[in-house]
Amino acid sequence: MTSVKTERLQSLDVFRGMTVAGMLLVNNPGTWSAIYPPLQHAPWHGWTPTDLIFPFFLFIVGITTELSLRARRARGDDERAILQQILRRGALIFLFGFLLSGFPFFTWGPALDGASFAERVVDRIEHWRVMGVLQRIGVAYLIGGLLTWRTTIRQQMVILTTLLLGYWALMTLVSVPDTGVPGRFVLDKPDQLLSAWLDRTVLGTTHLWVGGKTWDPEGLLSTLPAVGTMICGTFAGKWIAQQQRALTERLAGLFAVGALAMMLGSMWHWVFPINKNIWTSSYVLFTAGIGAVTLATCMWLIDVMQLRRWTFPFLVYGVNPMLAFLGSGLMARCIASIWTWDTGGGTRTSAQGFVYHTLYATWLPPREASFAYAVSFVAFWFLVLWAAWKRGFVLKV
Repeated sequence: MTSVKTERLQSLDVFRGMTVAGMLLVNNPGTWSAIYPPLQHAPWHGWTPTDLIFPFFLFIVGITTELSLRARRARGDDERAILQQILRRGALIFLFGFLLSGFPFFTWGPALDGASFAERVVDRIEHWRVMGVLQRIGVAYLIGGLLTWRTTIRQQMVILTTLLLGYWALMTLVSVPDTGVPGRFVLDKPDQLLSAWLDRTVLGTTHLWVGGKTWDPEGLLSTLPAVGTMICGTFAGKWIAQQQRALTERLAGLFAVGALAMMLGSMWHWVFPINKNIWTSSYVLFTAGIGAVTLATCMWLIDVMQLRRWTFPFLVYGVNPMLAFLGSGLMARCIASIWTWDTGGGTRTSAQGFVYHTLYATWLPPREASFAYAVSFVAFWFLVLWAAWKRGFVLKV
């Protein structure tokens, strides 16, 4: 029984590592003007491989949460200690994301030429984005953890159904307050949806994603179905943890249920389109289904077929996801936005732009050069994480 558990956790680390490495690859191209289509998000409705990365994170969070709670209960931890862990981890993940959004805590660049440092700090606070990827993970973990803490699987299925159907009803049937138009008529207009109205009303336009301006892809209302993605992961965790069942039976279950969820999500797409930016209910089912199939594939390759030579880079990424996320995010902010200099003629270049143009753009076509830079970024962080791996350092929350 012990060996099965160890193998299963290695598969999960590989799956998580693939997701983290994929995130770094799509978030750090040499230039945003030259990217292969699969490495871009869908413009609005629909999906690309890039749109699978974030829900895979939350799906994995659900799995690891379920396995962690089972392990703690098996050790004899009381329910109060488990509750404190859920509250603490959720708050810390949100805090890390919030601080990353505000880094370096003052407005940089020529936008405020002549302003004092204090004025730059105030301006940064006034434009500090509240939500974000880590913030959503923290909130989804906190709410999902509380909803699944002491509930039965039957109750959790009711909770998931209520979340997905309730969100669909809110986004399509309820009239948006400032227009009076039901959401189903404006699903292709990001700034006219109920979720966008709520973000503007509660957070204010200066605290939203700068690319959206009037709406936030990690906004408040769309975080509710993201909780559903996390709960789908807990279901997968419950199934994987049933070590009294043969591994092949558990794999067959993951494949079957994953395929069913993909089909249901695709059917729901006809009336509530698959859409990452507003995290539609169809998107929850569809991506959770792909997540289950992907994890089952990893387990089949690693645990059944014993094909493990390819796994090491992803294991290195998978055991230290928080270090990879925070470290790469800080680095990307510094080299792409903060570390810039005047090159004459009223133009500025960044450290990232200098490296990209010097090492890649001078001899490769734009897309290939941009992709090569992104691969180099992933490789650099593999070396950083490998060094941490060798020293036994893991950034835990």
